[in-house]
Amino acid sequence: MHTEDSRAAVARLTAWFESLTPQSLGQLGRFYTADARFKDPFNEVRGVPSITLIFKHMFVTLHEPRFVVTQQIVDGHQAFLVWEFRFRFRRFDTVTQQVIRGGSHLTLAPDGRVSHHRDYWDAAEELYEKLPGLGALMRFLKRKTSQ
Repeated sequence: MHTEDSRAAVARLTAWFESLTPQSLGQLGRFYTADARFKDPFNEVRGVPSITLIFKHMFVTLHEPRFVVTQQIVDGHQAFLVWEFRFRFRRFDTVTQQVIRGGSHLTLAPDGRVSHHRDYWDAAEELYEKLPGLGALMRFLKRKTSQ
């Protein structure tokens, strides 16, 4: 796959991610190969049905989750997306918007669909420190280990 073709495929994928809804999850197979691998700090799965379940879980547990891609690097069949994941907790303070900053390394198949997706973000800093109760403990531990 040429870089220009990859750029077009990544642009389509980015637009889909940024407008992701529970209803649009049925389109995941248009963007991922049937046996695509997905890994993030909490999950490691293979296949469109398993990846779909991860995103469905996101919509069930979080209020108004959405991705904002801030940067893209595309080279041949490799891409890296820098993103912000914005959401509010359903169980806790639903007023305060939370932001997780991270990146996704993507490997594209010859047809432009994602065959491998690996997310990189710091779960401790970006998520655990924001949870009521656990956040205070995480910030305390972080201060203690840095002294």
